[in-house]
Amino acid sequence: MTPLPVIAVLAGGTSAEREVSLGSGRACALALARSFPTRLFQVDAEALPAGLDPEQHVVFSTLHGTFGEDGGMQRLLDAAGIEYAGCAAAASELTNDKARTKAAAASRGVRGADALLFSAAAKPSAAEIAARLGTDLVLKPNDEGSSVGLTLVRDRAGLEAALARIETGDWLVEKRIAGRELSVGVLGGRALGVVEIRPRSGVYDYASKYTKGATDYLAPAPLAPAETAAVQAAAEATFAACGCRDYARVDFILSEAGDPILLEINPLPGMKETSLLPMSARCAGLDFIALVRELVAPALQRFRSAAVCPRP
Repeated sequence: MTPLPVIAVLAGGTSAEREVSLGSGRACALALARSFPTRLFQVDAEALPAGLDPEQHVVFSTLHGTFGEDGGMQRLLDAAGIEYAGCAAAASELTNDKARTKAAAASRGVRGADALLFSAAAKPSAAEIAARLGTDLVLKPNDEGSSVGLTLVRDRAGLEAALARIETGDWLVEKRIAGRELSVGVLGGRALGVVEIRPRSGVYDYASKYTKGATDYLAPAPLAPAETAAVQAAAEATFAACGCRDYARVDFILSEAGDPILLEINPLPGMKETSLLPMSARCAGLDFIALVRELVAPALQRFRSAAVCPRP
């Protein structure tokens, strides 16, 4: 019988979401240790942490943002022959790019908000953006999570000020959709419960996400059965369109017309017990310990299969 590997939980990283990742990593390491030999590795550079061994370890990454979710860590793990839970490198790179994600989802019939992608080196004018999308807008980095850098714009002056602050990177400006903000976990290609997000400020930005009491969460979301089914179907279609595996979290706005409008898909979402994916899983009867077991199970199976049939 193949020995049970050690689950190597990766946390930290080098992105703006490092502190979020450290919290996710600690929570997951404690939960995984209830079922498996587990070791927490803190990542402080864009490199594999010392001590990872493809013969001993299966990686469960809680790294967020750049190098965590963009395929960088995944490519290093692949090169080292280390099995890991979650999306492979190509899907991670795709889902980290909001514009590419929206294009992939659109090929499966999942709508996104009207948007314009641009680089800081070639910013459109406020007049050009307003002519295409109006002035009630959401401006955000094309490749960051946790609402890092997100700005809501309501008029031409606000748009001009927001554009003036942009100095680097690729950005997405989207037409703001009025509606209800929803999140749904996807496990093994199947949608879990739908969670409704109600920030008390009216904006689900970084502060609303990580300030205690700043946001109310309804799990399951109080939706009509047909609305729940539509959101779950859109989440599953987005997951498949992006080539994801194992698990992810997909976020939507349910428009006033009742259509799920894609915001983004997160292949390595926040993983404290109070995070959105665990909330979604609890709607489907999975507590936090059961959820992390399910999240790592496909990687364990891949590890066992490789041990029986080694790679050439």
